[in-house]
Amino acid sequence: MEWHERSEAGADTLRRQAVRIPLPDREAERDLHENMARIADAGERKARLLDDPDVPLTEVYEDELDEMRQSFEYRLQQVAGEEYYDVATAYLDGERDDWIGALAAYYLECYYRLQERYTVDEQIFFLLILRYPDCFTVNLSFLGGEISRDAVRYESSALADADLTERGQEQYYADSQYSQHEAAEYLRESVGCIREAFPDPDATSAERWQYGGFIHLTGRQGPTFAELLDSWAPDPDRFDEPAATPDIVPEGPEARRAKRTLLTDAEVLI
Repeated sequence: MEWHERSEAGADTLRRQAVRIPLPDREAERDLHENMARIADAGERKARLLDDPDVPLTEVYEDELDEMRQSFEYRLQQVAGEEYYDVATAYLDGERDDWIGALAAYYLECYYRLQERYTVDEQIFFLLILRYPDCFTVNLSFLGGEISRDAVRYESSALADADLTERGQEQYYADSQYSQHEAAEYLRESVGCIREAFPDPDATSAERWQYGGFIHLTGRQGPTFAELLDSWAPDPDRFDEPAATPDIVPEGPEARRAKRTLLTDAEVLI
């Protein structure tokens, strides 16, 4: 059975769930910081590409998708080794029932869903990463609805109405370039929230590591893209027990609050 034939089982690994990863020592803290720094670097790179009038918006998103693909492959190999696909499918087929299989299935489902991200209209990608004293959580979801007015919005002239006149197309192209410039400025100003939430453990006190987080929402409706990147506070009372091993956990109150306050008519698709 191919992965697409397991779509419902794979979707169930994502729906209203998150990955919880323990942070037992300084090495794990460094690894988390470095991974978050790479996400911040990718956000700054996206801002530079958005601001370049010679780079089509489709290339901006292909570059971002490639960066995410590498990140998920890295995580999959960390969790399950080179045979991560077999590990994930064995978990979904009920042939194994352990945290390695569960995490492999979660990450692999994200990997495949992300590849559809820019071809599927009116679908919001939701990423929430939160830091607690002994662990961090990664919550990914694919939603229907609309992102709040706090998001930056920008246009793709490549998706413009084909019936526009030549003059209309030129004006729309200029307006799209300006909106992409505004989005680039927004990202440059916002990406610092990622670095702030996950500081270098060798350059800051342990108190700075206790709590932090960020949320990233992206979506498209026709030619209009929306993006929101901001700090998000974790709930200190979310977990009763310390993290022993990586695990899949229900989404927390922070995710429910984000969907309630940052989205209109939010509907969990996956």
